[in-house]
Amino acid sequence: MKIKAFIPNLITLMNLFSGCLSILFFSQGNLKLAGLMIFLAAIFDFFDGFAARILKAYSKIGGELDSLADMVSFGVAPGFIIYQLILESHGRQSIMIFDVDLVPFTAFVVPMFAALRLAKFNVDERQTTSFLGLPSPAAGLLIASLPLIKIQLYEGQSLFYMVVTNAYFYIGTAIAMSLLMVIELPLFALKFNSFKVKGNEIRFFFLIVSVVLLASLQFVAVPFIVITYLFLSLVVFLADIQ
Repeated sequence: MKIKAFIPNLITLMNLFSGCLSILFFSQGNLKLAGLMIFLAAIFDFFDGFAARILKAYSKIGGELDSLADMVSFGVAPGFIIYQLILESHGRQSIMIFDVDLVPFTAFVVPMFAALRLAKFNVDERQTTSFLGLPSPAAGLLIASLPLIKIQLYEGQSLFYMVVTNAYFYIGTAIAMSLLMVIELPLFALKFNSFKVKGNEIRFFFLIVSVVLLASLQFVAVPFIVITYLFLSLVVFLADIQ
């Protein structure tokens, strides 16, 4: 095997490694590092596909490996994070069976639907240049941002802080992200075959807006970036059908 053919797979494995580290930090009670590792996994996830396109190093193994890595980094790891957030949240009504509170288990709809999303993507030939449903990295990143948002807003103890740390906000987020991953909502893909502006206008516009939001709002920007992605995809879809 040529070395250049292995480079995308190596980057994908770093995505998987980052997801494993996220789970490790979660087990140690460090949700901040657990969230940051998912952001690192997303960087590797972006560049493995980009490297495959630039090097023309496509392979079936690479596609399957990418899905397996995404399942860990953007399904299992975020599921554990939001489980702990629900467990620690305020305003939660418990549902007890055999002295076990079942409410935090709502978080595990995230890895379940992420698995369904990735399985559908692997067999759906319509999703070569665009997506149907929210990509699992986007859902995973939004969930990964939640403990970081909690830390960022903690000192202010504002009404916004109280809302975004409420149990039902976390539960609603887990369910919403899960459903968005599997419904056939047309979304543009953030895949660059080149860095030329022509043909990538919507992608560059989205990246510029994302950078501005991150610079001004820090981690609070992440949910707004996902909302922007959904809105721009809707605009692109409506423009195409007219």
